[in-house]
Amino acid sequence: MDFNTPDELLGGNKQKRQQAPDYRKYIFPAIAGVLALIFVFSGVYSVGPDEVGVVRRFGRYVRTTQPGLHVKIPMGIEKVNNIKVKYVFKEEFGFKTLKPGIKSQYSTREYFDESLMLTGDLNVLVVEWIVQFKIKDPVKLLFNIRDPRATIRSISEAVMRQVVGDESVTDILTTRRIEINQIAQDKLQEILDSYESGVQIVTLRLQDVNPADEVKPSFNEVNEAKQEKEKVINQAWEAYNKAIPAAMGEALKTIKQAEGYALKRVNAAKGDAHRFIDTWEAYREAPGVTRKRLYLEAMNEILPQAGQKFIIDSSATNILPLLRLNKEGGAI
Repeated sequence: MDFNTPDELLGGNKQKRQQAPDYRKYIFPAIAGVLALIFVFSGVYSVGPDEVGVVRRFGRYVRTTQPGLHVKIPMGIEKVNNIKVKYVFKEEFGFKTLKPGIKSQYSTREYFDESLMLTGDLNVLVVEWIVQFKIKDPVKLLFNIRDPRATIRSISEAVMRQVVGDESVTDILTTRRIEINQIAQDKLQEILDSYESGVQIVTLRLQDVNPADEVKPSFNEVNEAKQEKEKVINQAWEAYNKAIPAAMGEALKTIKQAEGYALKRVNAAKGDAHRFIDTWEAYREAPGVTRKRLYLEAMNEILPQAGQKFIIDSSATNILPLLRLNKEGGAI
C-alpha cells in the first residue's frame, strides 16, 4: 500500500484549491433576485372591481387606490387594506340564514338574547330584523372603528330595543311596522355618523314579530277580545249610519214641506189681500161696473158646478110646469 508524502499531499490540496469555483460573483445577482422577489410579492398588489385600497405607511394613511394593479413600498413599510365599497353587507338579528336560495335554510337555534324585547305597554315580543349597509368612507371605517361588524350589531340591537320600548304591541304587530323601520334606521345612521364610522345604512327592516311562546295563548285571547270589540263597534256604527241619516232626511223633508206649505199660504193670503184691495179701489171708482163684474165672475164659478139650469122670466108667475115634478117620482 502506497502512502503519499506530505509534499505530495500539500501539492494535491493546492491543486484542488486552484480548481475550486469562485462563488463570490454570484452573490450580488442572488441578492438582486431575492430583492426582486420580495418586491414582487410584497410591493405589488391588486384591488378588486368592487373595492378600493387604503394604503398606510407605518400605520398612517397616505392614499386610496382604485381597482387594478398597484405598487407600494415593500418590506412592510406600506400596507394595504382592500375595502369593499360597492358590496351591500347584511346582518341578521333573531335568526340566521344557513343557506340562502329559493328555499333558504335557517338555523334552528333560538336567538332570544337579541330578539326578546319589551314593548311600551309591557308586552313581550320576539323581534327579528335585518340591517343592510355599505361602506361610504373606508378611511373612517379603518381608523375610527375597531370592529365594524360588532359595533353595528351592538348599536342596531340597542336602537331596536329603544324603538320597540316606545311603541305598543298592537302598533308593532299591525299598523306602525313601516314607521318603526324608518325610525330605527334613522337612529342607527345618526349614531354611526356621530362615531364617524364611514358606514351608510341601506335599509333596516323588521322580518318577523311574534309574541313569546309562553304568552301566545293569552295574547291570542286578548286579540280575539279586541277583534270582537271592534266588530260590535262597527256593527253599532253601521246601524247608526243607517238610522240616523234616514231620520235626519225624513225630518228635513217634513221641515221643507212645512216651509213650502207656509210659503204657499202666505203668498195666497197676500194675493187675496192685494186682489181685495184692487177690487175695492175699482168699486170706489165705478160701483156699477164693478158690481156687475163681480156678479159675472161669481156666476162663472157657480154655473159650471150646477146640474140642470132653468132660465125664466122675472115676471113669470107659474114655474111649476117647467119643473116636471111627476117625472120619475118627482125627481128633477
